[in-house]
Amino acid sequence: MSRMEIEYLGKPEIDQLNLTNDEILNAIETGLVAAGQGKTVIEPRMHLTPDPSFNGHFNVLRGYVEPLGYAGVKIVGDYFENYKQGLPSELALLNLFCPRTGAPKAVIDAAGITDMRTGALTALGAKWLGPKNPKILGHLGARGTSYWNVRLLDHLFDFEEIRVHSRRPESRDAFGEKLSQDLGKPVIVTEDWESCLSGADIMIEATRLTEPTPMFERSWVKKGALVIPYGTMSTLPLNFVEGIDKFVMDDLGQMRAGHLGALRPHIDAGLISEDSFYAEIGEIAAGLKPGRESDDETILFWHRGMSTGDIALGAAILEKARDMKIIQSLVYRDE
Repeated sequence: MSRMEIEYLGKPEIDQLNLTNDEILNAIETGLVAAGQGKTVIEPRMHLTPDPSFNGHFNVLRGYVEPLGYAGVKIVGDYFENYKQGLPSELALLNLFCPRTGAPKAVIDAAGITDMRTGALTALGAKWLGPKNPKILGHLGARGTSYWNVRLLDHLFDFEEIRVHSRRPESRDAFGEKLSQDLGKPVIVTEDWESCLSGADIMIEATRLTEPTPMFERSWVKKGALVIPYGTMSTLPLNFVEGIDKFVMDDLGQMRAGHLGALRPHIDAGLISEDSFYAEIGEIAAGLKPGRESDDETILFWHRGMSTGDIALGAAILEKARDMKIIQSLVYRDE
């Protein structure tokens, strides 16, 4: 056996790449198109809870993207009280492998990848499913993936009004200030859910609740809006699905696994099923099904996180890092 090395990228190297909005969006769209064309394998995420008293768990995501030539496994810790220790709520590693031999190819810090690919999926979902020329964005949640949600959505739509809210004033105030500085426009920080969401054209729920709590009122959703709820714990009352014209999912396999997610109570109650869903987002990305078809469609897009997005963005990061010659090589075997 010849010498085998693994490419390694930590956060310092990824920060040097300074990925652009379009680089992130293009990478994720590549993965979505491959999924829609049936050129991926996506295994539903699995969870590991070491001890409930730790107030967190691990998500394990697995997938394969044929056009990119990688299989991958991402392990991400999801610990919502990490801010008390000055740590991000999500810390992760992405492991890329040769799908033909199983040989490990790369290990990449994936905390940033998780945030960027989630924001890109939110933004691309809005690109295909959102109302024409949306003016108002309402966003719940201020940590983890929230920044990239707002940044990439505004990159596509240049909103006239952005509203944000989260439970802790210090968190939402800092979030609003950072967004305003980075986007170069005012951001409204609200003190409650209703003033953040009511009447918005695009409504994002990315909260960090500790247990399912029906807080997102159906009456706040105007006809023709796009709603993207993806908090781990559901905030949607059971009547929320009434009058929704299209349900879109990232991957239907995700709805068959686990006990978490925005629509889990509705599935468990028999209010929606796989037959209720209009399409997977990859089918729309690949042009197999249309996205929004009329101005008055009210659409709900539920995404739980696609391993193929991690792999696609990881592959793009590796390619750019090679060009910039900032990859570290770790000796795996030397026999």
